[in-house]
Amino acid sequence: MYHRIKQIALTSALLASVVAICLAAGEPGFIDVLDTPAKKSSLVAKAHFNGIAVAGKRLVSVGQRGYIVYSDDQGATWVQASVPVSADLTAVSFPTPGKGWAVGHDGVVLNSTDGGATWSRQLDGHSLAKIIADYYGAHPSAGPDAARLQDELQQYVDKGPDKPLLDVWFENETNGYIVGAFNLIFRTVDGGKSWEPLLDRTDNPKRFHLYGIRPVGTDLYLCGEQGLALKLDRQTGRFRALTVPYNGTLFGITGKPGALIAHGLRGNVFRSADAGTTWKKVETGIPVGIICGTVMDDGRIVLVNQAGNLLVSADNGESFSQAKVEQPFSATSVAPLGDQTVMLAGPRGMRKQTLKQ
Repeated sequence: MYHRIKQIALTSALLASVVAICLAAGEPGFIDVLDTPAKKSSLVAKAHFNGIAVAGKRLVSVGQRGYIVYSDDQGATWVQASVPVSADLTAVSFPTPGKGWAVGHDGVVLNSTDGGATWSRQLDGHSLAKIIADYYGAHPSAGPDAARLQDELQQYVDKGPDKPLLDVWFENETNGYIVGAFNLIFRTVDGGKSWEPLLDRTDNPKRFHLYGIRPVGTDLYLCGEQGLALKLDRQTGRFRALTVPYNGTLFGITGKPGALIAHGLRGNVFRSADAGTTWKKVETGIPVGIICGTVMDDGRIVLVNQAGNLLVSADNGESFSQAKVEQPFSATSVAPLGDQTVMLAGPRGMRKQTLKQ
């Protein structure tokens, strides 16, 4: 099932397939977004942005058409970055103030070493397909699911760069993960110089889309379609399935030790106090999809829904109350700015919101 906000990525994937067919048929005028730098625009700050991250004292946001902007004054002004692609970007992660990664449609992975001012391409759908083919050619999967996995891997290779990456998380300058549609997941331990596919190391036999990857405490979690929630077993290197009492899409995971929060469609929020072993539903009172979340500097947990409502918890996620905002702002990503303020990124650019109870 394809859902709003995240549905954009899958729509783009279909369009990419149509473009590839047209190109094969000799249609003129084809422009490859992977080889076309993002256009400079004086109105870029009002574009559609999908991800935002804190890079030291700087904010960096990524969005459609390869747009990346950064701000050194907490969002008062924004500067457009130099980006070598015009593919839609979905997420960004900065483990240090200088080094960051962004991902998006067509399997694109970008890297910055100057705090997001300039970017270079590390990967795209073509190179990801080659990585898959080379890796599983040398490391064939075993077990009852091997034949189906091999068939699906061949489809990745044959169809080219039509699969979107939907999230990225880096623990530090060397170790990071990228995830996306149809169970795409890769890991690097050398800052993106090489990548290892982990498609056979997730308890995701139906190849549901992976929408989010985030740490909570010392554990690392994945979430996705139809209530999919996975936790990394560090001893085996496998992402093991967690049993969440919900079969709708989970858009994200956030929280802190002792308060793991999964959120998704129709205002559904689930909390685990034991690192995902058991879950309890938390009523929000607003049946609107919750797209993103974060933890404030003072420990409060903040969730943001599609209607622009800010839901705040001061009791480690056991309950949420709605913060007062002058004008709701629909957001796809949120970043904390101290104890009382968040920066939102969404279809209408960026907006700073103060948490007023």
